[in-house]
Amino acid sequence: MLSLSLKPLTPFTSIKPKPSNPPKCCISERGLSFDIGDTFFRYESATGRDLGVLAAAIYKKSHNALRVLDAMCGCGIRSLRYLAEADADFVMANDANEEYGSVIMGNLERVGKRSEENKRWVVTHSDANRVLTECYLRRDYFDFIDIDSFGSDSSFLRSAMGAVKLDGLLYVTSTDGYTSGGHRPQHSLAAYGAYVRPMPYSNEIGLRMLIGGAVREASVLGYHVIPLFSYYSYHGPVFRVMLRVMRGKLPNNSHYSFISYCIRCGNSHTISWDKLSQIGCSCNANVPGSLVVSGPLWTGPLHSAPFLTEMLDLAEQWGWAGNDTGKQLEKLMKQMIDESDPELPFGYIKLDEVASRAKLNSPPLGTILSTLHKEGYAASRSHIASNAIKTNCPMADCVRIVKELQQCSANENEKYQQVVEA
Repeated sequence: MLSLSLKPLTPFTSIKPKPSNPPKCCISERGLSFDIGDTFFRYESATGRDLGVLAAAIYKKSHNALRVLDAMCGCGIRSLRYLAEADADFVMANDANEEYGSVIMGNLERVGKRSEENKRWVVTHSDANRVLTECYLRRDYFDFIDIDSFGSDSSFLRSAMGAVKLDGLLYVTSTDGYTSGGHRPQHSLAAYGAYVRPMPYSNEIGLRMLIGGAVREASVLGYHVIPLFSYYSYHGPVFRVMLRVMRGKLPNNSHYSFISYCIRCGNSHTISWDKLSQIGCSCNANVPGSLVVSGPLWTGPLHSAPFLTEMLDLAEQWGWAGNDTGKQLEKLMKQMIDESDPELPFGYIKLDEVASRAKLNSPPLGTILSTLHKEGYAASRSHIASNAIKTNCPMADCVRIVKELQQCSANENEKYQQVVEA
């Protein structure tokens, strides 16, 4: 059997001379102060960091252990927060850029200088794939791996799954909104194994494309993944998914299939692998190019409602929800929980599209949701698009409902005018 002799990753130990005017510690997040120096840092990504910390803390509580690998740590704020807030037992903070070393070290020292007594963290500088692969070959597995990458580089997926413990958490990222919009189908095919074409809910496609790529890579290793939450943020854009890595094949292969969207009727459908030769739409549209198909993609739930509920409870305990500073995070998680309704299909419907098909102005979103519920349909807001709803109601019925609501509004206005004139 082939035996490999591996050279251990070299921790960052030498600190370059500090500049005469070092950057002041003027940035704070959730009460933690830190420096960013010349590293790349996005203030807008704080929500994604909040979600990651909450998930890591829940894992620590249930497993009584938390070893974290922050594969692309930047200035080290995520590593700092995993140590200080999620109470990680150990964090490996890695960034390929050695010039970030002093900034990362300085930030992590806020939870205590590294010493023989304090071995809670280490800083390394290497390519992320190399770090992940060497951890796997040394059998040095982590409970939680955070890969905050750029673009649609999916090469980290397989190496990360080799380095994460079974039942561990993998926090993956894509920032390639151009590809998820269906503008580079050959690229999405190469990166995620999915041929993606333009669809009206492209930002949800971005999340499903990322999960689908993880499903494919996990199956090669004999594993499967379960999305605990899927988060889209417009800045970037950023697609972030928290996955639980499990042993064994995907229990339900129907969640990894194809998606169709009919431009003529506005409805979407899933297409299983054995039905690919029978692709069509129930509206029987014979207009060339009216049916758009993408896939294979993840078509199952984007979130786990029980896990998100635990996260929301913890956020409330920590004071991250239910107050002025926590309203947005609380609102986001509640919307994700609503989106977890198993009756809801993939995709969302933009109210602008409904209004355009009805040739009317759209009623308030809350009014439409209330009416859909009264008629027995499942419906919720979408955390991805503010003017969209997720529902199992066909487009034709959505159009009918908008017309009926408009007519009711017109009748009420007419009655009010008659009362005023009387």
